[in-house]
Amino acid sequence: MRRAFGNLIFERCTTEEVKLSGAGSLLKTRTDGRRRGLKTEWSLEKLLKRVPKVQCSDAESLRQKDRVKKDTEEKQPRNKKAVRRNEKIPEARFFAVFSIRAMFCRKSPAGDGIFFLKTVRMCDPHRSDHTSNGKGEKKMDALNQAIAQISDVLWNSVLLFLLVGTGVYFSVRTRFVQVRKFKTAWNRVFGGFSLKGKKAGKDGMTSFQALATAIAAQVGTGNIAGCATALVSGGPGAIFWMWLAAFFGMATIYGEAYLAQISKRRDESGEIIGGPVYYITHAFKGTFGKALAGFFAVAVILALGFMGNMVQSNSISDAFYTAFSVPKWVMGVIVAVLAAFIFIGGISRIASFTEKVVPVMAALYLVGALVVILINIQHVPSAIASIFICAFRPDAVFGAAAGITVRKAMRYGVARGLFSNEAGMGSTPHAHAIADVENPEDQGEVAMIGVFIDTFVVLTMTALVILSSGVLEEMMSTGVKGTPVAQAAFRTGLKGFGPAFVAICLLFFAFSTIVGWYFFARQNVQYLFGKKAVVPFSLIVVVFVFLGSLLKVDLVWNLSDLFNGLMVIPNLMALIVLAGTVAKAAKGEKVEF
Repeated sequence: MRRAFGNLIFERCTTEEVKLSGAGSLLKTRTDGRRRGLKTEWSLEKLLKRVPKVQCSDAESLRQKDRVKKDTEEKQPRNKKAVRRNEKIPEARFFAVFSIRAMFCRKSPAGDGIFFLKTVRMCDPHRSDHTSNGKGEKKMDALNQAIAQISDVLWNSVLLFLLVGTGVYFSVRTRFVQVRKFKTAWNRVFGGFSLKGKKAGKDGMTSFQALATAIAAQVGTGNIAGCATALVSGGPGAIFWMWLAAFFGMATIYGEAYLAQISKRRDESGEIIGGPVYYITHAFKGTFGKALAGFFAVAVILALGFMGNMVQSNSISDAFYTAFSVPKWVMGVIVAVLAAFIFIGGISRIASFTEKVVPVMAALYLVGALVVILINIQHVPSAIASIFICAFRPDAVFGAAAGITVRKAMRYGVARGLFSNEAGMGSTPHAHAIADVENPEDQGEVAMIGVFIDTFVVLTMTALVILSSGVLEEMMSTGVKGTPVAQAAFRTGLKGFGPAFVAICLLFFAFSTIVGWYFFARQNVQYLFGKKAVVPFSLIVVVFVFLGSLLKVDLVWNLSDLFNGLMVIPNLMALIVLAGTVAKAAKGEKVEF
């Protein structure tokens, strides 16, 4: 392919390079069409569609023709409009813009080709979008960065201390109920374990169904991608701080589940309904309590029902596109149809789905992880040792040059742990509220097992797979985070099936989270607008699930993190006010609510 623009020549070479020759200059840039999902030839043709074809053997003959044409045009008088319409890009202006953008804007040599062609477009005086699109994009970028910064401060500087502090406070007030009642809670969950519990109805669901619905939301992509990110960013020591945060979080979630149980009520049709909004209005009377509960309900609907479910469906479509090359829209349709089928069935179908799928998906993942761990069994002792050593002396394993500090290990470990098990966030109480149990404190004990399974079992297995596989140091040096780290680790044991196995597990984890988060948001929609709004809300969520599989909008992702954080504040305020009530129940004292 050979094109000319003014006296600049573009020549397509077999080496996929674009050569620019003109005014004695030669610049070489390499296109990167594959990274952008485009065919290079199509991309170049598209970007250069306005450039006229020139049949010319070399640059010198082209410049000769340009000079002849220019001399001819000078002899023929034309009006100013014609001159403006047909003028070429000034060469000086092009090189000035190209040089400035190259110094300050270029991100990688791999994108030079497209970067160069974008510079040509910037210099085109006939562009109609010099101002409008540029200003709009800048405003969106500024808004996105502002929301990301606010979310970062909220999670890393405020909620981190509030959530851990609340967990410590509840542990002390309940005399470490997570230790005293753990055996009882374990027997309560697995003593009458069944995949075919009674059908959920107006009186709620069984205790195990409620726990399965809560775990469906807790065990998600964070147990794979979140754990991998914490290890790369905070080192193996991050796992120790995850455990510590989960230990105190078990006391917090005991309080959440207990308060949700004693504050539940029946709606206009006689069905059991509950959640943090009801104990928030009990903790804070009057207008302030209603406003706080309303703010919490809106935050849950946005963070979990809409934006959060978009994030989960995007994780599914990304994983299957990477592992099996399945088009994203195909996975979007499949996930949306399955979600719609479950949503329409109401609470009974949700309970039936979670009690069957959650144990199966957990068992499937644990078996696969155990196989990889056994294959790399010789590295497991050193992997476990690194967790404890790096929690307090990360430089002893990776050296000071790695940049891993105790503060980083604590930050990423605690943050990822809390985000994964959701203790104190106010999400899982929606499920525990409608459990049909004799004593409210019984469901509080059951709720603790959810945090234990999420962090101490599933998340720990992911950590051991990554640490024993030996891929962590390479990933830390290259900066790779998230799901690719887990896929590389599983590949060491399962070979080529490793990435596919992770993709299948992500499907189960993310889809079960979609179901759980929908249910939590549904309870709040019913609180704000009544039962008549549930069906329209369900249809809107299905649309968002489909759109999320196709799009990855950074602004939506950052808003999801922000509202996830904002919904925590009203919940923690109510928990602290009602801590005395929880403490009495944990000690076996009679409570009046």
